[in-house]
Amino acid sequence: MLTRSLPTGSGLLLTRTNAITMLFMRYAIDVAFLDAAGTVLALAPRLRAWVPARAALRARDTLELPVGALAASGTQVGDELSIEEA
Repeated sequence: MLTRSLPTGSGLLLTRTNAITMLFMRYAIDVAFLDAAGTVLALAPRLRAWVPARAALRARDTLELPVGALAASGTQVGDELSIEEA
């Protein structure tokens, strides 16, 4: 929240939450909402700073990515993501 940006190639996985708020954020991000198996249920590309909230009702986890990451990777609803720790 208090950073200037998410570094290219990075992401922030928020587990056990189906909603995020962009209040107090300084920059836009891409967001993917995932179920327990890692299937993409909803996307929020280029989510602007200061948006009160965004949610996906059936999601279990939320993946925050640098702006443009969803478009660059071609990620779509229904894709199955595999998340590895660096």
